[in-house]
Amino acid sequence: MLLKLVLPIVSTIFLLVFIMLAFLIPKRKGRLTRKSRTNSFLKDRLPKVSYAELAEATGSFDASNLIGTGKYSNVYKATFLFNGEGDTNQEAKTMAVKVFHLQQLGSSKSFLAECEALRLIRHRNLVRIRTCCSTIDYNGNDFKAIVSDYMPNGNLYRWLHPDIDEHGPLSPLSLTQRLNIAIDIADAFDYLHHNCQPTVIHCDLKPNNVLLREDLSACVGDFGLARLLPDPISKSLVESESSIGIRGSIGYVPPEYGEGGPVSTAGDVYSFGVLLLEMFTGRNPTEYMFKDGLTLHNFVEMAYPERLMDIADPKLITADVMQSNAFNKTCECLASIISVGLTCSKHSFFERMSMEHAANQLHKIRDVYLANGKH
Repeated sequence: MLLKLVLPIVSTIFLLVFIMLAFLIPKRKGRLTRKSRTNSFLKDRLPKVSYAELAEATGSFDASNLIGTGKYSNVYKATFLFNGEGDTNQEAKTMAVKVFHLQQLGSSKSFLAECEALRLIRHRNLVRIRTCCSTIDYNGNDFKAIVSDYMPNGNLYRWLHPDIDEHGPLSPLSLTQRLNIAIDIADAFDYLHHNCQPTVIHCDLKPNNVLLREDLSACVGDFGLARLLPDPISKSLVESESSIGIRGSIGYVPPEYGEGGPVSTAGDVYSFGVLLLEMFTGRNPTEYMFKDGLTLHNFVEMAYPERLMDIADPKLITADVMQSNAFNKTCECLASIISVGLTCSKHSFFERMSMEHAANQLHKIRDVYLANGKH
């Protein structure tokens, strides 16, 4: 009699344990799989570099080589020596080394996110990663760093807002240069959203994360907040991951993320739209004037199109432009660009265009502008 009572109870307990394991093991396997993929990326795809080599290349991470700082990392200019064609010849190569602040909560996750995203992508307008380093330093502390191509012209922010630049005055970017940079960024995101498997969501597009080569062509970097979506999506948020935990950057974060809405390609589109408006108005979306519900998007929308030239960056409307027949063509070009920026930065994600559409539109705008002999 006792056996008849005990057997069903024991069977039920075993069944419950089995069900719990069935749910827990796949999740753990998923975490391990991601970690193993990252480890494989570090071991097999990229050349190895030691802490000692990075320390030597950066002058022991000297402050004089510091070229960028952020919440999760510092970026240093590094000089590596490689063997040339002859046995005694050595060639110097300048690179950028991003060293992660591992004491900062979320820094290790940021490192893994960058490795995971950069394992998948290769595009001329995305910063190219040369190698990663995950080891310990001379004091036995964990150390993680990413080595990438060095961009001699720094980030886009210092060109858009040169008054606060620490490296001396910079020549204002011309309309054509800004349009070329905008197209480079759009092409990069068109690739990430529509030509990557899985789809890559950057989640932190802003001028500081757009780096410029010597010829002022642009590369998008810093994938520390990037999310990977298992299936390609367009503007739909149905299958997207939650944006809870994504901080992004004030002024560029889409409104739906602030409400805990799902991550989607439309979020990147919003950030791109704000950046586009910033590039051609010269207004920083975090300026003091943008408060109490007034955003850069609202500010531009109220002036568009009748008072467009009142809000355009004055550096674009030079005396030469005002006194020539180029003025009308410049106005037409600016109006077309601003229209794309306004559509991309609409409050409702359903009303935003895709990055593929935005890139195509900007290419057409440039073709028309240059066809009229404006360089």
